[in-house]
Amino acid sequence: MQEIVADLEANGAHLVVISPQLEKYSRQTVKKDHLTFKVLSDRGNAVASQFGLTHTLPDPLQKLHDQWGLNLERFNGDPSWTLPLPGRFILDRQGTILHVDVHPDYTKRPEPSDILNILNAA
Repeated sequence: MQEIVADLEANGAHLVVISPQLEKYSRQTVKKDHLTFKVLSDRGNAVASQFGLTHTLPDPLQKLHDQWGLNLERFNGDPSWTLPLPGRFILDRQGTILHVDVHPDYTKRPEPSDILNILNAA
């Protein structure tokens, strides 16, 4: 991960992650994983909702998450059990969206190196 961050910065770009987690949990992740990029909080999935990217976990999945110790209500400070779809947005310096990649299956993620190709083509 740190390699792509360095490559992005060498190209004048920055990686920013937006998460519905409460700030204290994001800070713990940043510290534990030695992240060098910004992790912003989207309390209540306000931004994700504006982009139409949220979904609510059904009761059976909520129970499974609880069994696994992943209580979203506690981590996100929100009783809705709502999550954003994972997505990647590439913006230029003026804030124009150059590329969007969103997939409902969180395991399907684009290659980080693709970001550099998109930036170089812009």
